[in-house]
Amino acid sequence: MLEVRGLKVSYGGINAVKGVDLEVKAGELVTLIGANGAGKTTTLKALAGLLKPAAGRIHYNGDDITALPAFQLVRRGLALVPEGRGVFGRLTVEENLAMGAYSRRDRVRIAADFDRVYGLFPRLAERRRQLAGTLSGGEQQMLAIGRALMSRPSLLLLDEPSMGLAPLMVQRIFETIRTIAAEGVTLLLVEQNAKLALEACHRGYVMESGLIALADSAPRLLTNPQVRQAYLGE
Repeated sequence: MLEVRGLKVSYGGINAVKGVDLEVKAGELVTLIGANGAGKTTTLKALAGLLKPAAGRIHYNGDDITALPAFQLVRRGLALVPEGRGVFGRLTVEENLAMGAYSRRDRVRIAADFDRVYGLFPRLAERRRQLAGTLSGGEQQMLAIGRALMSRPSLLLLDEPSMGLAPLMVQRIFETIRTIAAEGVTLLLVEQNAKLALEACHRGYVMESGLIALADSAPRLLTNPQVRQAYLGE
């Protein structure tokens, strides 16, 4: 579904991504782990059309999407849940979700997707008239994921969904990620909690200094001594 070859991204005079190769097959749950500053978020932003690559190619469902802007990618079924959530604080929960479906015209299916998101996140249903800026961090993360799902993505890019959340909320978010994957959405996950990410995913990439340092199945990465020492605190 996603094939990335030789991706390089620079901004502010910094070469943040220096030649990344990765792929995600349809139906997979793949994680990209690494230390802060390794280039993970920059990679996701480039894949989502928010940063222009300096070099390399990005193919999605067989099409070259390297130069396409973000709004066109959303219409093609590629959505990003950004680091920091990025909810519209002065809009209600329901209005935020409606923004996720802004490019759609299929009203009946949009209504069904509201029900789907509220089924995944009952707390959002309880707070649908509440301003997003007044929600807790965990509720805002639920809303950010729900908003992305309203675009009916085939491929969902998730950037640090557990950041700043209490352990119980992190557990709920990851349960929901597994549910979304089981429903047929392909996921590429950037996550600071490497152990949790590898336990949830099929395959993983380890990123260091703008390059892919390791690529393997998630179970093998979990038992890799280098990964255990550097990222799992063992």
